[in-house]
Amino acid sequence: MTVTIAELAHALEARSWGDEALEVTGAAEPGATQPAGDRGGVIALAMSPKYAETLKPGCLAILAEGMDPEAYGLRAAIFAPRPRLVMAGLTRAFDTGPDIAPGIHSTAVIDPSARIGEGAAIGPFVVIGADVVIGARARIASHVSIGRGSRLGDDALIHPGVRIAHGVTAGDRLIVQPGASIGGDGFSFVTPEESGIEEIRRTLGERAEIKAQHWTRIHSLGGVEIGDDVEIGANSTIDRGTIRSTRVGSGTKIDNLVMLGHNVAVGEDCLLCSQVGIAGSARVGNRVVLAGKVGVNDNIEIGDDVIAGGASKIFTRVPAGRVILGNPAVRMDTQMEIQKAVRRLPRMAQQLAKLQETVTRLLEKG
Repeated sequence: MTVTIAELAHALEARSWGDEALEVTGAAEPGATQPAGDRGGVIALAMSPKYAETLKPGCLAILAEGMDPEAYGLRAAIFAPRPRLVMAGLTRAFDTGPDIAPGIHSTAVIDPSARIGEGAAIGPFVVIGADVVIGARARIASHVSIGRGSRLGDDALIHPGVRIAHGVTAGDRLIVQPGASIGGDGFSFVTPEESGIEEIRRTLGERAEIKAQHWTRIHSLGGVEIGDDVEIGANSTIDRGTIRSTRVGSGTKIDNLVMLGHNVAVGEDCLLCSQVGIAGSARVGNRVVLAGKVGVNDNIEIGDDVIAGGASKIFTRVPAGRVILGNPAVRMDTQMEIQKAVRRLPRMAQQLAKLQETVTRLLEKG
């Protein structure tokens, strides 16, 4: 794919400078970008002076507003008012996606009752169950399985090895990365008598008697409901609900290795970073950001616009708009004060020991 500087600037809603007829064939980091040829070349992502230091004269580059292209000897430049937003548009323009041939591959196994939308591409060894609905222009890569009655909207992109169980519904423009599993049974078991877990929850740690217990499976009758423009990372898992569906709202982005338990409800436009785990029946509001390794207890509610720092462990309800950190998670400013106090503890212990020695000597003197 090639576009001119002028066309790319227009697509990015950005200002251009220099020879706007030069063609852009791709993007690279500044140090790896060679000077443009007669027709053009690769454009460098040099959106801060720090990155621009390695630019070679004669290159094409994307710069931040206020940077001087002549000072770097550039032939053409595009100015990014918001660099990462421009990067999103640039990468979208040059991303051709996975190589999935049009049509249905001869090795795909598709139930006769399934409905495949116009323009969909189905790769090798895909298995599609009864009554499945695949939207228009969907692209399904190799070795994907989609269970009975599931529905994918238009323009879905399902990467290799994804497992979508029965009764999963998803809106338009779903992206699922390799190895993800959607709609597996929830992890839900019960004992005939009060379990040790129930006892220590009730007594806060006291156990009257330790005895053998046998677990009985609670089956998962619900499904999974996913909105529009959702992305699910590699090897992430979303369990189906027990009775009601597990839900993920429109616009939410889920990183690799994220776990959503049964009955979880995640709102719209959330960011769930790698290794986040949300236990069963937790409710997460809209626009919530959970950084890497955040853990969320079962049956609690996290309000809209909450931000949780990395490795935080959330055990109780979090009000809307709060920024939290730590284990257990508290307000971020409170956690920072706690950390400052912890760092002072060795010195305070030394001071206390000296004070004890002084008091002991005074008492001995009588």
